[in-house]
Amino acid sequence: MSFIKETEEYLINLLSRLGYELDNVVLECSSRRDLGEFQINCAMSLAKKYGKNPREIAQTIVDNLDDRFDNVNIAGPGFINVSINKNKLLEKMNNSINNFDELIDKQEKKKIIIDYGGANAAKALHVGHMRSANIGESLKRLAIALGNDVIGDVHLGDLGRQSGMVISEIKKRKPNLCYFDPNYKGEYPKLEVTPEELAIYYPTASAAAKEDPERMEEVRQITAYVDEGKEPYFSMWKDIVEVSGNEIKKVYDYLNCNFELWEGELSSLQYIEPTLKVLEPYMYESEGAKVIDVVKEDDKVEIPPLIVIKNDGASIYATRDLATIYSRVTKYDPKEIWYVVDSRQSLYFEQVFRASYKSKLVKEDCVLNHYGFGTMNGKDGKPFKTRDGGVLELNTLLNLVKEELTKRMNKYDNDEEKNEILDKLTVATVKYADLSPSRTTDYIFDIEKFCSFEGKTGPYILYTMVRINSILNKSNIDRVEIKDIYSDTERDIYIKLLELSRILNKSYSEKTLSYICEFLFDLCSLFNKFYGETNIINETDEDKKNTYLSMLKLIYNTCEKLLDILAIKIPNKM
Repeated sequence: MSFIKETEEYLINLLSRLGYELDNVVLECSSRRDLGEFQINCAMSLAKKYGKNPREIAQTIVDNLDDRFDNVNIAGPGFINVSINKNKLLEKMNNSINNFDELIDKQEKKKIIIDYGGANAAKALHVGHMRSANIGESLKRLAIALGNDVIGDVHLGDLGRQSGMVISEIKKRKPNLCYFDPNYKGEYPKLEVTPEELAIYYPTASAAAKEDPERMEEVRQITAYVDEGKEPYFSMWKDIVEVSGNEIKKVYDYLNCNFELWEGELSSLQYIEPTLKVLEPYMYESEGAKVIDVVKEDDKVEIPPLIVIKNDGASIYATRDLATIYSRVTKYDPKEIWYVVDSRQSLYFEQVFRASYKSKLVKEDCVLNHYGFGTMNGKDGKPFKTRDGGVLELNTLLNLVKEELTKRMNKYDNDEEKNEILDKLTVATVKYADLSPSRTTDYIFDIEKFCSFEGKTGPYILYTMVRINSILNKSNIDRVEIKDIYSDTERDIYIKLLELSRILNKSYSEKTLSYICEFLFDLCSLFNKFYGETNIINETDEDKKNTYLSMLKLIYNTCEKLLDILAIKIPNKM
């Protein structure tokens, strides 16, 4: 348990012994360190509740505080300022050096499924997929760190018009394949197609279909056959998805995004029939389609009915999302399902969630939430585009970042070592840049700025970690123990670490990683200040030296855990 939560529980019990009842007491970080490191501001609330003078209540509290506090004083109408007793602070820090859980507060364990990633089969990943993957993966890791049981699902877009596009292009280029021979009677073989071919097929077919109505009609027909499971197109498409999925996995692996489930729309098809049975009593016909009315009396904006089945009897994206919810509830019985998807999908998810609750597809106590995110923009403030106006592919962005970082790393003779470091730096650069803004805001991705080794950047954080690790490797620690506090900067570091539990809880409640990114930068900055003030390796006082090194180990271990939550790996050297 964190020091802050432990102390807040102590304060509630203390107030109870003094005859006061309060649901919660907050130990707040102080902006006036000269008065104290923390504030206890409950006296005013108690005064209002019990009709007493707040300073008298504050004085009663102060008179009964235990020895965990120093420099206790009362300011203004009843603000209680306190600093942490040095021995208590040292005890907490020593207990935390090799035990991250000492600094944080675990939650009551619950099953959560997170739907993120959302790559489309047979199409290249673009920069929008990076945001979903980065945010989703880090939220998953944060939820696990806080004690939850979490399943991440990539939820591939493996049905839809891209199936018709790709197969129509294969038909055009290889018309003699047995799949396109209406007189073929044998067993269809596995489709042989390469990732390089798929990279060409979809954009070529898409461009052609826009110009040729007959080609577009062929695409629609093939897409319908695939959606209905008709052979041989359905099996062809599954083979294409397998090849495409392996390529998509390589990119996600590079970004340290690890999904427990590799499912998608294809996986949901087997659940459509039982899902429709659940939905049937709540659907009605509208212009030939089957829909569910999801409007509520207190709606401030118009919420249209959710279309479940098209007027031609075919399922659509919403059908498959509802079937996916059915499968998740049936197989895993989660308490919460999170969707980390572009904010522009908010109306759609509102419709799907309402339909799910109305039809009792999910229990009332199962929480469905859409955590949308803003767009990643170029320097012009508009969504990242290629020079010809197309959507920027994710691999292109990663290569641009790697090229910029390469300019700053010319001292390595070993190419293998250099590339390994560059890969970790590249991932750290894009992730820290992507996760630093609040989740819901748009932001500008400035490659030169984010590749800098100074300021709030991934390279700065990793460079600090490598520096700390280098000092630890060069020094022999006789004992891992912080004996004393020898400077104000050291104490500032320890007080900053006490704030970690609140940072993680705030990140979790708001579903944004920006607070963790800011905390990492602040902690690294405090270390670098200490490093500039202190000759660590050449310190002759052994108690001091071991204390310094023990503090460095505490900082490194803590940052390593936080970087792991952000899915960032630390290189051995830079």
